Amino acid sequence: MVMRKKRKVIVVMPAYHAEKTLEQTVREIPKRYVDEIILVDDASSDHTVALARKLGLLVRRHDNNMGYGANQKTCYRYALERGASIIVMLHPDYQYDPRLIPHFVDFIEENYFDVMLGTRIRTRREALAGGMPKYKYLANRVLTIFENIVSGQNLSEWHTGMRAYKREVLENIDFMNNSNDFVFDTQVLFQIVEKQYRIGEIPVPVRYFAEASSINFTRSLEYGFGTLLETGKYLLRRIGNRTKH
Repeated sequence: MVMRKKRKVIVVMPAYHAEKTLEQTVREIPKRYVDEIILVDDASSDHTVALARKLGLLVRRHDNNMGYGANQKTCYRYALERGASIIVMLHPDYQYDPRLIPHFVDFIEENYFDVMLGTRIRTRREALAGGMPKYKYLANRVLTIFENIVSGQNLSEWHTGMRAYKREVLENIDFMNNSNDFVFDTQVLFQIVEKQYRIGEIPVPVRYFAEASSINFTRSLEYGFGTLLETGKYLLRRIGNRTKH
């Protein structure tokens, strides 16, 4: 068996009302691949923080609800401060399979890619069978196609919540000035594309269920329009850079 290199792998969990699913998620994280687990709670009113501490996680808590993007900012800052070589972002709502973490880590550790994404869109049948609402599937497909055309990428999904980053990626993109809301993820990917980092993908099962966090239709519309706006901004930056040269 090939042993993992001595690099520090930290899993970060942006949490909000994750009490019902946190323990199951943590239990399935392959511990021999992970050095530390950080949970950042965005002012939940349930017992997420108490449970996280009971499970032995490193915990940070926002005094006020600041948003999904702001939560990730705290996650990444804390992980970098603690010397992470690879940072894996995993939602604590059990929507993404923690057992896949070793594959994310290995692809980065062996220097095939700088960033790894977990794609839920392998086939339409599997996505819908996993509980993804039809309108979310359609929006995901349309937005991803548009983002690929504009960016020159060929990713199967731009909107996954399971990602892994090499340390230098987060050090060299200005994620702190991104949105505090859900469009943060889109902004990060465009920043990664602009820096020409290598992006890989791994298929992950689709899991939509009652306890899994998910934004409603109205918030999905806001996210969709925000994504289109960020795509337009990227295109303008790209055109501007071309005219300068």
